[in-house]
Amino acid sequence: MQFGVFSVSDITRDPVSGETPSEAERIDAVVRIAQKAEEVGMDVFAIGEHHNPPFFSSSPTTLLGYIAATTKRIILSTATTLITTNDPVRIAEEYALLQHLAKGRVDLMLGRGNTAPVYPWFGQDIRQSLALALENYNLLHRLWREDVVNWQGRFRTPLQGFTSTPRPLDDVPPFVWHGSIRTPEIAEQAAYYGNGFFANNIFWPKEHFQRLIRFYRQRFAHYGHGSQKQAIVGLGGQAYIAKRSQDAWKEFRPYFNEAPVYGHGPSLEDYVATTPLAVGSPQEVIEKTLTFREHFGDYQRQLFLIDHAGLPLKTVLNQLDLLGEEVIPTLRKEFAALRDPEAAEPPSHERLVKAKYGDAPPRQPRPNPNRGDNVTGGSPYQDSDPQLTVTYPSL
Repeated sequence: MQFGVFSVSDITRDPVSGETPSEAERIDAVVRIAQKAEEVGMDVFAIGEHHNPPFFSSSPTTLLGYIAATTKRIILSTATTLITTNDPVRIAEEYALLQHLAKGRVDLMLGRGNTAPVYPWFGQDIRQSLALALENYNLLHRLWREDVVNWQGRFRTPLQGFTSTPRPLDDVPPFVWHGSIRTPEIAEQAAYYGNGFFANNIFWPKEHFQRLIRFYRQRFAHYGHGSQKQAIVGLGGQAYIAKRSQDAWKEFRPYFNEAPVYGHGPSLEDYVATTPLAVGSPQEVIEKTLTFREHFGDYQRQLFLIDHAGLPLKTVLNQLDLLGEEVIPTLRKEFAALRDPEAAEPPSHERLVKAKYGDAPPRQPRPNPNRGDNVTGGSPYQDSDPQLTVTYPSL
């Protein structure tokens, strides 16, 4: 079981101090949060993608590349990579390069996001968002697995004889999660490819995500990737922890009440009672998180949102200490003891390499000499199929 934290990169006024951090302060803070997550023994740090105020994470690969250089062990992921408004060719290139720089400590979560204006900003039509998500990933999947791709779809110019560079590390693509809060077609796509399905598990009652996860598991088995128990599921969650439960409620209440996403709505008490939000002592957070397995079955990744709603960096770092020292060690033991032997192991680059190559050395692609245009001629790599030929695109 992998445990970690994720950030949506919001820049929100602190309702207690009245201060709003600058973009520079929040960017520095999220780097410190990622580093601290590794220090306290977490497995994953993930960052969202947004292209509008009040968010700062418009270039997750740049941010994660910097964090990769300052950490050694933690897996770096996205909490959303916008598969609808990013060109799948650029996703293939950027995340493969990041994967090399991080020595395999990279995966990504694909999603459509929740900001409608982003579509025209990047030349797309929100009415086509689902079709874009499906088609763009279908292309991305091939770009990472085929040295030469010929492709034609609805939403971008055709590709003829195209090679995405660099090839993925060890010729094994980063693991992909498909994230959704409401769309069965995305769960279907995750199941079709044998990829992971990540349920946001933040704003909704458990019954909502139970339906999506159950459907994903059924379709995962239908497509022959294993049993329903072997499907690869990730969950989000929120927590605010203090040594004493009453302190946690007192400290978090002003942030909850003024939070842009759920403030001025249901009370904190109602929200905790009806959603995955956990507020209280370490033991209370442990007990609520353990109920996720009861609701959804064995799963592979648990990420907590802890740096939102204007919480200051000092408070977030304290939350990480409490998670790392008092919550996650117990959760590891409890989930391990409860785990069905049939359940899948969490995804990692090492496991993916082992699954593809066994004990053989992994492929290390080596290009053939530059041919001027570097498109026409024979196979692009020394170990590509010699029968593979590449031709100029038709005009």
